[in-house]
Amino acid sequence: MVRILNLEDLKQIGRQAGLDDVAVTGVEPILEARHAIEERKALGLHAGMTFTFGNPERATNPSLLFEGARSVVVALRRYAPPTSSLNNTLNKDHASPKGTVAAYVRSEEYGSLRKGLEALAEHLTLLGARTEIVMDDNRLADRAVAAQAGLGWLGRNTMLLHPKLGSWTVIGSVVTDMPIKSESDRVDDGCGSCRRCSEDCPTGALDEFGVLDANKCLAWLLQAKGIFPREYRTALGNRLYGCDDCQLLCPINDNELNVSQDPSDRESHVDIVKLLGTPDEELMEKFGHWYIPRRQPSYLRRNALVVLGNSGNRDDPEIDRVLRECLNSDEALVRSHAVWAAFRLNKKHLVTEQHPASLLRDDPEGIVDAELQEWGISMDSGV
Repeated sequence: MVRILNLEDLKQIGRQAGLDDVAVTGVEPILEARHAIEERKALGLHAGMTFTFGNPERATNPSLLFEGARSVVVALRRYAPPTSSLNNTLNKDHASPKGTVAAYVRSEEYGSLRKGLEALAEHLTLLGARTEIVMDDNRLADRAVAAQAGLGWLGRNTMLLHPKLGSWTVIGSVVTDMPIKSESDRVDDGCGSCRRCSEDCPTGALDEFGVLDANKCLAWLLQAKGIFPREYRTALGNRLYGCDDCQLLCPINDNELNVSQDPSDRESHVDIVKLLGTPDEELMEKFGHWYIPRRQPSYLRRNALVVLGNSGNRDDPEIDRVLRECLNSDEALVRSHAVWAAFRLNKKHLVTEQHPASLLRDDPEGIVDAELQEWGISMDSGV
């Protein structure tokens, strides 16, 4: 005889394991989410992202995880939001430039979430169930599954909005072949007429209906391959990794809940000059937990150089030193963004003192030359 678990049993186990909320849903396909993903992909709004865009059918159909799957236990763990309001203001003159880091990577919440999911899976396994943990990967559209389970609604900022926890949560699931009784209902859309996130997005990446254009989203552009688009560099401000604006602007997050973990154990602001002067191996040791394209430190330097160019700091001699190092980098990606940063800081001489052949070497895509031309520099005549 198959035992049918009660959701309250799992909620209690989840709370004891450090989870903030647990709900259950079935494994039926979430067609609305699939259609939304496919439509965004067809319109090119995914900006080349793979993730759930790679296989929308699989990502929105939990039954495809394994044969015989019957239930999905979905769990949330809350992480600490930024301690200040929108913290993307530029660095003040004479201060060492700092880059901000998105709140979700400042602590080990995914590790804590996994431990909670493992506790749930262990309990189910002891009862004879098959289980599979799914978190932070592309096999399930986690926000859509969480909304289906009644843990919140999909807000206009594209985040899962929990009525009490807000959007500052990480999401994971345990798919199981055990039937689990649940009385969870879907949560009604609570955004109403609010348009804060779409109206105040620094690049206009969100439309009024909550459709995200990843081609404009700073959080994605910081993780994307290639150059950082010139049209969005000043809008980046001092964001080094991620952008929390659409969460900070959301009134659902205005409550003063106690967070479910100790204060963040990673720095929220990174010294940009120090980062640019750090060897590649050390950079990856420190920031390797971030999503870095192709695992290449040059992308960290790319982002840092845009932040540096936005800092307005022109007097620190250490900035001249790291800019010279970056202008002599073996990576064309780094050199091109160093050109941009130098001109933004009125340090044209750092560029013009370089030998043209050195600046343009090993640049098959011509990104350094293109950046120089944007600033009116011709490599034939020098200036």
